[in-house]
Amino acid sequence: MSNARKTATAWLEDYFALSGDAGFVPLARTRIEIAGPDRAAWLHNLCTNEIKKLAPGRGCEAFFTTVQGKTLGHGFIFAEADVLVLDTVAGQGETLLKHLDRYLVCEQVTLADCSGDGFEVVLAGPKSAAIVAEVFGTAVPTERLAHSEVEVNGKAMRIRRVDLGTASFFVEVPRVDGPWLAGKLRAAGARQCLLEALDALRIEQGFPLFGRDITDKNLPQELARDELAISFVKGCYLGQETVARIDALGHVNKLLVGVQFDGQEIPADGAELQAEGQPVGAVTSATYSPRLERPLALAYVRHGLAKPGAKLTSPSGAAEVVRLPLV
Repeated sequence: MSNARKTATAWLEDYFALSGDAGFVPLARTRIEIAGPDRAAWLHNLCTNEIKKLAPGRGCEAFFTTVQGKTLGHGFIFAEADVLVLDTVAGQGETLLKHLDRYLVCEQVTLADCSGDGFEVVLAGPKSAAIVAEVFGTAVPTERLAHSEVEVNGKAMRIRRVDLGTASFFVEVPRVDGPWLAGKLRAAGARQCLLEALDALRIEQGFPLFGRDITDKNLPQELARDELAISFVKGCYLGQETVARIDALGHVNKLLVGVQFDGQEIPADGAELQAEGQPVGAVTSATYSPRLERPLALAYVRHGLAKPGAKLTSPSGAAEVVRLPLV
């Protein structure tokens, strides 16, 4: 058995639960709550997507950029009845709060880092929607980033539809109720899974993480998520001039794409990619893909080669750009 396959077997059953049945993974996330009557108009001016039109129960994906248009953060914004919730990777609270507070002048807005208050899991797999409906007795959010707040056995819950597979959700309860939530999910038939399995699913879906696939050196359009995370008609916002200029010029110099490898060696983060002996890109995160039965990575590749079928070489052997998400 290959080294990659041996590595995969430790979490292979977890992967197939998350992709083909139902599984959940406890996941630390940054959660910043933005309250006050001016919250929507104010946040609208500080990120790349449309906030003013977000109705309660809806959400969007967005980038937070500097004046120069470089990316400081990336995540989801969920509109609740009296608060906007910014949800992103763990460890971003201090950076984003400092950035946001810098642009808070006289607006009626309050910011709170609530990252440690909740216990959050990713629930994924074709059976996850039935678990949400039957166990928690609530309508299942069907649209991307739609969400609801419910109470089950006196315990407050947030359920949010995300895109990490056939059907997937963020489910959050107060931290003290974490063991109760995990027990409920296991009793309903969901398997508690390792983070490595979720990471494989994430890479197969082409979903980037700030701190791994995104840094403060990246321009938003390099992530190839324009339709999901950038509004080009919303008007002015911080960094908008750079984003608009790139749109007018046509493209950035590199794009984040999926790259599969012919060998069985999983490439290291930062591994160089070449074409005709010249450097053309680098790996940002990699995994063994059970769906492809070979290593798969997210990588930045020079624009002209960032298309399915482009042939590359690497320290891990021959490679090829593939379309993500995998179908």
